[in-house]
Amino acid sequence: MGIIVDTSILVTLERRKHSSAEIFAQLQSIFGDTEVALSAVTVAELAHGIERAEPETRRHQRQAFLDDLLTDLRIYPVTTEVALRAGRISGQLARQGIVVAFEDLLIGATALDNNFELVTENISHFGKIPGLPVRTL
Repeated sequence: MGIIVDTSILVTLERRKHSSAEIFAQLQSIFGDTEVALSAVTVAELAHGIERAEPETRRHQRQAFLDDLLTDLRIYPVTTEVALRAGRISGQLARQGIVVAFEDLLIGATALDNNFELVTENISHFGKIPGLPVRTL
């Protein structure tokens, strides 16, 4: 078993000037010797944040942070299985009148598909996904 780290955790730690190595060490100290990984969706969300950043120096800092993450952590893709799981969960939740952002569904489905826990600051979003083990720092 491992953990998928949500964008919310990474953004908070990056704003506090933590490096990728520091984040990895912190997660290992909390969760033990377990795989720490990201969803490809988180990579897209971080890339979006880079493009929105002002001034240019901030954009470069964010890009360096993402580059380090891409070097240090495994990235799980959105496979056909992950997409099908996210779509099914979305449909099940919609029948109940529950809305979860599709990006969060894809991240959650990635964790579920790999039998991982999800570490996030957005417990209220991810806690709506059936069967997803959700933790926070």
